[in-house]
Amino acid sequence: MSDIEPKLKVVFVGHVDHGKSTLIGRILHDTGSLPGGKIEEIKKTCAAEGMEFEFAFLLDALLEEQKQNVTIDTTEIPFRTARRRYAIIDAPGHKEFLKNMITGASRADAAILVIGADEGVREQSRRHAYLLSMLGIKHVIVVVNKMDLVDYSEKRFREIEQEYRKFLGELGLDARTFIPASAKQGENVAQASMKMKWYCAASVLEALDLLERQERDVDLPLRFCVQDVYRFDGRRIIAGRIETGTLRVGDQLVFSPANKSSVVATVERWNAPANDPAVAGDSIGITLSEQIFVERGYVASPENETPIETNRFHADLFWIVREPLRVGHFYSLRLATQDVKCQIVSIERVMDSSTLAIQSDGREQLERNEIGRLTIQTRGPLVIDNHDRVPNLGRFVIVDDHQICGGGTVFGGVYTDRSVAKSKNIFWTEGKITAPARAMRSGHRGAVVWLTGLSGAGKSTIAQALERELFQRAMHTYVLDGDNIRHGLNSNLGFSPDDREENIRRVSEVAKLMADAGTVVITAFISPYRMDRRRAREIALEGNAEFIEVFVDAPLEVCETRDPKNLYKKARAGQIREFTGIDAPYEAPEDPEIVVHTDQQSVDESVATILEQLLPRLREYEVND
Repeated sequence: MSDIEPKLKVVFVGHVDHGKSTLIGRILHDTGSLPGGKIEEIKKTCAAEGMEFEFAFLLDALLEEQKQNVTIDTTEIPFRTARRRYAIIDAPGHKEFLKNMITGASRADAAILVIGADEGVREQSRRHAYLLSMLGIKHVIVVVNKMDLVDYSEKRFREIEQEYRKFLGELGLDARTFIPASAKQGENVAQASMKMKWYCAASVLEALDLLERQERDVDLPLRFCVQDVYRFDGRRIIAGRIETGTLRVGDQLVFSPANKSSVVATVERWNAPANDPAVAGDSIGITLSEQIFVERGYVASPENETPIETNRFHADLFWIVREPLRVGHFYSLRLATQDVKCQIVSIERVMDSSTLAIQSDGREQLERNEIGRLTIQTRGPLVIDNHDRVPNLGRFVIVDDHQICGGGTVFGGVYTDRSVAKSKNIFWTEGKITAPARAMRSGHRGAVVWLTGLSGAGKSTIAQALERELFQRAMHTYVLDGDNIRHGLNSNLGFSPDDREENIRRVSEVAKLMADAGTVVITAFISPYRMDRRRAREIALEGNAEFIEVFVDAPLEVCETRDPKNLYKKARAGQIREFTGIDAPYEAPEDPEIVVHTDQQSVDESVATILEQLLPRLREYEVND
């Protein structure tokens, strides 16, 4: 067997006292994976203290040694069978599980879930199963341990198997096998048990050897997460870890969230040949052929497989501390090397992790051991992936007062194609005056307030009224109106889907520059397509500007009765083609920051609704300093 063969990583989970540590100790013993003399040493210690030897002590001893040796990865314990190498990821509890599995320190290929035959399925058995499903671990082996305590009863084993299989099925998990075992006695761990002849399938180690590896991190799109930038020997070395994919000299990389690109000039590594390809799991340094601004938290990727840049996303979150998670409260969000302030916007659904009972009654907080489907907004741009596409950048932890309080996975994000060809001779010029410095001077952040809605909904009227209110508060503000833009900058564009897309792209780029200058830019555009508005958000975030989508909502029939420019009348008569709402679609926002209903609210009421939510965002610029 080749030592180059990658290890299959297995996470062991289970309710306390169900024998998880004993099972791990027995596996290490039966596979000859312990250091020479270790078991005799522990047996001698037990005898001296008048204690009965237990295989769980082997795991305790190994973990204690690892704590004393910082060069060893404390989350992984190696062993091997005749077929291949393995790494055990021990998860003592919820907090450690989340820390290891969600922060990206480890990505398990499979899981062994231990249930005690004497106690049966417990709440923690269910919660661990939910975490496995949330993290996308498909290969699950259930070991019904301590069969010696129930006289190796097949009836008891089948009862547990039936109950737990049903629960796993509700989670969309299909356990590869259920194995009756006694780790303490060594039954069905390394070889078949003679005391349970009624069970004729694989032992624990045989079941592991039958597993196929999940898609390897190296086969996923490149994600190089920047940890720091060093100046060494006259060069700027960008240091970080490759979470997924492969990186080579000559690769053209895009760095998100700035969306700036450059070519890899060298790959720097310690105790390894320089300029060899680097793969997932490697911590490396790189230099670039063109010097661009890069800092901790940036993520490098190929131009044709970039991650998502956003400041608003959906996630499933598992909460683990006594103090509940609250809507509107600020937390720290950590994802790879990114650490940003975030706010819970809403809780759409709550699930009890042990019963799977669902509540969706507009909850304002999430209690311990509940799972919430949330909308989260960050105070700056965040680089993410959907968990089902690139798990390493699709999982995060929520931190409050330096304590990990919960972990989550991202879903539902929309990817944008950024492979549009650009000249290799155009470089972004960094200004000497930073956005925080401008905010300190003016008393507010630059931002893009994006008003979208049907023609006649009241976008321009509200935009002008909002501009007046902000101006009276001594804020730098300006309205980019759809009609005004088409008189000049976009006068060569029509109203086809492609022209609409280009219209919004140009406006977004102008708004980004103005927001970078510290202005609160208010745009008033129909912008009928969700993808175009998502791209507008990403463009704004590239400039570290706040982006607030405002849905100016009014029914089509109301807009048509207003019809200040007789556009609907002309569209109905066939004089205008591809008119939004008539013969061209309008895709209403699915998750805007602010909604005003102009068929029910006056202009002043609509503006008041916007100001109530907008002003705190503009004035909290110091949060990102």
